[in-house]
Amino acid sequence: MSQGPPGAGRLSDLPDHSPAVRGAVAELRRRAEAEPGQRWPQPLSDFFLVRFLRARDFHLDLAWRLLKNYQKWRIECPEISADLQPSSVLGLLHAGYHGVLRSRDPHGSKVLIYRIGQWDPKLFTAYDVFRVSLITSELIVKEIETQRNGVKAIFDLQGWRFAHAFQISPAVAKKIAAVLTVYMHGYNYMQSLTEHFPVSILPQEYGGEEVSIEELAKEWTDFIMASADYLQSISLVAQE
Repeated sequence: MSQGPPGAGRLSDLPDHSPAVRGAVAELRRRAEAEPGQRWPQPLSDFFLVRFLRARDFHLDLAWRLLKNYQKWRIECPEISADLQPSSVLGLLHAGYHGVLRSRDPHGSKVLIYRIGQWDPKLFTAYDVFRVSLITSELIVKEIETQRNGVKAIFDLQGWRFAHAFQISPAVAKKIAAVLTVYMHGYNYMQSLTEHFPVSILPQEYGGEEVSIEELAKEWTDFIMASADYLQSISLVAQE
């Protein structure tokens, strides 16, 4: 279902109100409403459903599978998804653990940065750390360009200690692996990063020309805090 009539272009490029997109959304909603015994984490609005279709280039069966996996993961991981209020991870955010680049990469992907050394495992669990990722994911997936072009993440492992590894139990690792694929860079990360991202979008600490990672982290923290009402509305606590 990813191709329209000749000359129509990709469905992913069409606006939400186009008949082809609205028809695909209606069919995805029909499948969801017909699924017995399901408790969906969010109302089955056009705005919610279209992101799964765009993420799979409007292949309906693939979008349906993605929606079910998302629902299953949210329900089975209440340690992470039950409370998405920014206050639950405010210490991590203020420590500069996480930032989002201002500009997308050449493929249109949003680029995230996680700095493991800023995570104090005495204060925050692996579930807290992953809740930061879920909060960011829920916010950026609202953007049409992210729905179309996805996300890339940079994991800065400088400062990694056994105390961090101790937090990643097999159960936690399994839950993280269900939704996240990680690519590692070697010690010469500045060279390897510039092979994948233009220097114009990278922060100064990573050999780039943008503002510092500290400033990017503060900007994203402020955006998360400003989104508190929306995040509360999609927390599982609010649905019970």
